[in-house]
Amino acid sequence: MKRSAPQQAPEIQVETQGQMPPGAIEYAQEKVRALTGRTREPVLFARVKLTRMANPAMERPAIAQANMDVNGRPARAHVAATTVTEAVDLLQDRLGARLERLEQHWEARRGRTPAPGSHEWRHGSEPTHRPDHFPRPAEDRQVVRHKSYSLAWETPDEAAFELETMDYDFHLFTDIGTGEDSVLYRSGPTGYRLAQVRPHPELVGPAAVPLTLSELPAPRMNVAEAKERLDLAGFPFVFFADAATGRGNVLYHRYDGHYGLISPVE
Repeated sequence: MKRSAPQQAPEIQVETQGQMPPGAIEYAQEKVRALTGRTREPVLFARVKLTRMANPAMERPAIAQANMDVNGRPARAHVAATTVTEAVDLLQDRLGARLERLEQHWEARRGRTPAPGSHEWRHGSEPTHRPDHFPRPAEDRQVVRHKSYSLAWETPDEAAFELETMDYDFHLFTDIGTGEDSVLYRSGPTGYRLAQVRPHPELVGPAAVPLTLSELPAPRMNVAEAKERLDLAGFPFVFFADAATGRGNVLYHRYDGHYGLISPVE
């Protein structure tokens, strides 16, 4: 990817937590700054967070996360590795793939047909670089983060784009074809799966991404019941219809061993 005109690279903000090797901040800035020249659109903001966990039992205690604003469009990446240097290298690769996807989006908006990149809809090995979940006992887990926002009205293709550029494990949205709160997530090495509060497979339009649809309605329950199901099933998240509102919610395992909850604004 080459930009059409020079742009001033933004300051790369780096936050650290835990013991860092000498030069870790400068190394992260160098690696992320190199990516700012790989998009035609200006990078308005870039931040990196490096964490070194003190737990000696963790196989991959080094965690690196990056957030970018590319002319108003966010991009994000999150990885874990055995060393901070290795984590930064993996972060550069993963964030580069996100920016490549974003550049294809900009090309499409200009009316061009971008050539498929090397990472086009290919994510089979990516989750192996995810941080490990802290093995917190179930009785100690709490909902420590509750995000509530207006769900975007999108097609499954647009939802897949958001999932990939933001490096999410799942994406909660309202399907524009059915009007149903829906969740899109990775299913197998090369595809996606769509679940809805009330499934309408006949109304979901054709998708460019490989997509399968669940024909099971989301279970109606409260957060306490969702916690119980999440712990018993061993899944990374549970998609459910809130017992009070009927809207689609997602309760998920955070990397710190607690829960996160995402719900739509009424």
